[in-house]
Amino acid sequence: MVSRSSTVNGGISFWYAQEGTPAPREPLPGDATADVCIVGGGYTGLWTAYYLKKAVPFLNITVLEAKFCGYGASGRNGGWLYNGIAGRDRYAKLHGHDAAVRLQHAMNDTVTEVIDVCAAENIDADIHRGGVLEVAHSPAQLARLKAFHAVEIAFGEKERELYGARETADRIRIAGAVGSSWTPHGARLHPVKLVKALADTVEALGVTIHESTPVTQIEPKHAITPYGTVRAPYVLRCTEGFTATLTGQRRTWLPMNSSMIATEPLTDAQWDTIGWNGRETLGDMAHAYMYAQRTADGRIALGGRGVPYRYGSRTDNDGRTQPQTIEALREILIRFFPSLAGLGIDHAWSGVLGVPRDWCATVTLDRSTGLGWAGGYVGSGVATANLAARTLRDLIQQDSGQSGPTDLTALPWVNHKVRKWEPEPLRWLGVQTMYAAYRNADRQELTTHTARTSRIATIADRLSGR
Repeated sequence: MVSRSSTVNGGISFWYAQEGTPAPREPLPGDATADVCIVGGGYTGLWTAYYLKKAVPFLNITVLEAKFCGYGASGRNGGWLYNGIAGRDRYAKLHGHDAAVRLQHAMNDTVTEVIDVCAAENIDADIHRGGVLEVAHSPAQLARLKAFHAVEIAFGEKERELYGARETADRIRIAGAVGSSWTPHGARLHPVKLVKALADTVEALGVTIHESTPVTQIEPKHAITPYGTVRAPYVLRCTEGFTATLTGQRRTWLPMNSSMIATEPLTDAQWDTIGWNGRETLGDMAHAYMYAQRTADGRIALGGRGVPYRYGSRTDNDGRTQPQTIEALREILIRFFPSLAGLGIDHAWSGVLGVPRDWCATVTLDRSTGLGWAGGYVGSGVATANLAARTLRDLIQQDSGQSGPTDLTALPWVNHKVRKWEPEPLRWLGVQTMYAAYRNADRQELTTHTARTSRIATIADRLSGR
């Protein structure tokens, strides 16, 4: 076992350990007015400010951020810019298959959109478009992989490829991998380089950003903070996993915890053993799934669920992670790559992501109140936040009479309504039970070698509403 004493634990994330925390922007100086007030300085809020300001340069836009831009999931995620979106299958049931296909095509295009905007704005975020490789380790995982692959093809991913064990090893030599599915609609990036540059870009466009300004309550045309109130015809909630901190929003989206580790840099010889020359983002078909990337400086950054939820929808302060979670993630790393058994873990951290009760990402503008929101990305927010931002732009322009309906405003996730999560202790008990069941199902599938998905996981899916 590698000593934990050398592992930096918390400090927001490894990405900030590399980049350093940004110089603080001024808090709100007092009551103010704006045309659009955006609550939250992560990807959703900053992309929304960017697209609105580009579309209507004279708009007075104010962004209010409780800590600093990128403090939440935007500065802690796994750096997966990919085309997954939470809730697509449910949207197919609610609105028809064709509507869900349009949503998937929009997500496919979003990967290219982010890359193109970064190039146009000279944003260097260590982007490498190597696609996404999702692997199977057992007969049950392989059966799910093949079913997943077929569904993705049916939703319009014509470029997706299905690999056997040998073809998988040609990309990444993962111990015990029996198959994989690869899509080109994905890229690796450095989350903090993106969010810091995006904040600088929108500020240069004339957007006002106030940091260290927590919004405690959102009301029609009002964003209320301890320093004053911002009044605006449109107030947009872009707070993702921190939504529960707002008055009246504790049960809106559940703040699900996700944890990560970053290894020390690998040697050239170690990379030769593993492969991974395509720098694909890497996931698996476990119920309690993992996600990983090969970083630009030659490390492996790997994440998973860890402790899934804190009682009362609480969120952490600095990303500190429990030792058992660090060890569990390290065990996944070594199970995938046994030759790295002696590799050191340089950093561990955690963060929260937003989970709606029906696990569907949404974007909404209430025309009667001017209140809007986007989020509930369930861990797929790096790209989805960009699509949500462009959709909020179109909804505001449509509402203000500057344009009519667009292809984006007609997507099935627009104005989707979700019921609230159960009160405590039911919320805590349900999430803890669900993930205990998923982990138990994963162990069962790896040891019994049956091709059938564990009934435990099937029951957990039904109970969770996924």
